[in-house]
Amino acid sequence: MLDYLVRNACLNGENALVDLAVADGKIVEIAQSITGDGPSFDAPSFDAAGQLISCGFVESHIHLDKACILDRAKNETGTLQGAISAVANAKSGFTKDDIYARGARVIEKAITEGTNAVRTHVEIDPGIGLAGFNAIKRLKADFAWAMDIEICVFPQEGLFNYPGTEELLRQALDSGADLLGGCPYMDTDPHGQILRLFEMARDYDVDLDFHLDFDLDASWRHLDEVAKQSIAFGWQGRVMIGHVTKLSVLPKPELEDTIAIMRDAGIGLTVLPATDLFLTGRDHDHSVPCGVAPAHKLAAHGVCCTIATNNVLNPFTPYGDCSLSRMANLYANVSQLATEAELENCFAMVSDAPAKLLGRSSKIAVGEAASFIVLPAQSRAQVVSEISRPIWGMKEGRVTFEHPAARLFKPA
Repeated sequence: MLDYLVRNACLNGENALVDLAVADGKIVEIAQSITGDGPSFDAPSFDAAGQLISCGFVESHIHLDKACILDRAKNETGTLQGAISAVANAKSGFTKDDIYARGARVIEKAITEGTNAVRTHVEIDPGIGLAGFNAIKRLKADFAWAMDIEICVFPQEGLFNYPGTEELLRQALDSGADLLGGCPYMDTDPHGQILRLFEMARDYDVDLDFHLDFDLDASWRHLDEVAKQSIAFGWQGRVMIGHVTKLSVLPKPELEDTIAIMRDAGIGLTVLPATDLFLTGRDHDHSVPCGVAPAHKLAAHGVCCTIATNNVLNPFTPYGDCSLSRMANLYANVSQLATEAELENCFAMVSDAPAKLLGRSSKIAVGEAASFIVLPAQSRAQVVSEISRPIWGMKEGRVTFEHPAARLFKPA
């Protein structure tokens, strides 16, 4: 017996419209004009009216625990250090209920923007303890009906310079954290932090996701040490690095060498356009660099690349509506991408690539989970160029949101 029918949907790259039949949380049939009689065809339905159906967006790097705090934390300098200091000062006032409420606000918004899976980074240190982690665990359980949440715990304020942090990270991993993050540029011993985190990842058999090389000085970097340890520990394909704004200032030969290093070490890249644009280049009074790593160039050589939000309404990024179609458009704009193939690739970096990263399928096919969105477009490239907002979504056979179509009231 069918549970739901989606009618007249456009599959990317296909001319004919199709219907999708859903039962027990799965897609059980895709065909033109699914018809029939009896109880099986009395299921509720949604008319996509020729609009694009796609897997939901996947947010591969966001900070739910420090979102929506502009009322209590200001970045007076506009720099990375200014943001770190502002959040560190505000963090002493965070409570589990406060973190939960702010995180829920962001998750609810993300759901309505078509996102159905998230990797969230959560700060762990003796100052905040496990308050953020425990709040996000509650959110993970409470929003499972619409959003899959993967929790990455990490030492934002350092590991070796903040005694007690490693023990708390291990407690979080013992209590259900999904993976481990790092922030070597905040540590008094960056290489030591990288090595210790790989050792911990091996102990717990979890993936790694580093904040890395977040400035525009190409004379030094930590990427090579991460690549070295990825190979040494056999962790190829299990390591992501975020920001890596140094990549944006590399001459072509050096960038090509770096791409080869990352590919051989099985390291992926997450670009965070809103944050990287806002925080980098502050020391320039003209010819200001954008500071956004050229992910499309890495992706063209087989490196796993994703585009993500990072922060929402806080000192790192005082903007944000949780729209990944907008973030893909921002990346395309800054990177001067415009062809159908280029825009299609930007869409893939907020859908297919991060879905694979989180161990999810992004296919719309019989037997796959009925987790998808409908967008007012006929192609994935059009979604990026027009910042198309999803109008309807489903996760595992359950409708999760709907935006009624806008109406114009023309004069009679």
